[in-house]
Amino acid sequence: MSRSGTLTYEAVHQTTAAGLGQSTCVGIGGDPFNGTNFIDCLERFTKDPQTESIIMIGEIGGQAEEEAAEWLKAHGDPKKPVVGFIAGVTAPPGRRMGHAGAIITGGKGTATSKIAALKAAGVTVCDSPAKLGVTMHAVMKEHKLI
Repeated sequence: MSRSGTLTYEAVHQTTAAGLGQSTCVGIGGDPFNGTNFIDCLERFTKDPQTESIIMIGEIGGQAEEEAAEWLKAHGDPKKPVVGFIAGVTAPPGRRMGHAGAIITGGKGTATSKIAALKAAGVTVCDSPAKLGVTMHAVMKEHKLI
């Protein structure tokens, strides 16, 4: 699941290249008024027997990733590892970025706060979108899923 359409395609390509598949891919978009969110997807993926692991791609702005991290802490399945990436680490502070949701307010919504929240929830966070496939492969191997 991803707030970035382009990074959704990239994650699919990389996991396929790593010999992994996808049971479901969801692009939730970066708009502040989206129809589906990370928690909606996490609830379904956690219950889905075909889903063995989850990739979650977020970006700066809003609090959706921090809320998803809290949900994972309370309801996540430790047998279904999550790999994450947050886009916007190098975005200059105080500037509005291209995506509608990329607005940082009240200390939440920064790449740093999102990465910290995800790590605290047990998510393996990549520092580059170019590592999503190899990271997921390594995490699945570590969990003896492959």
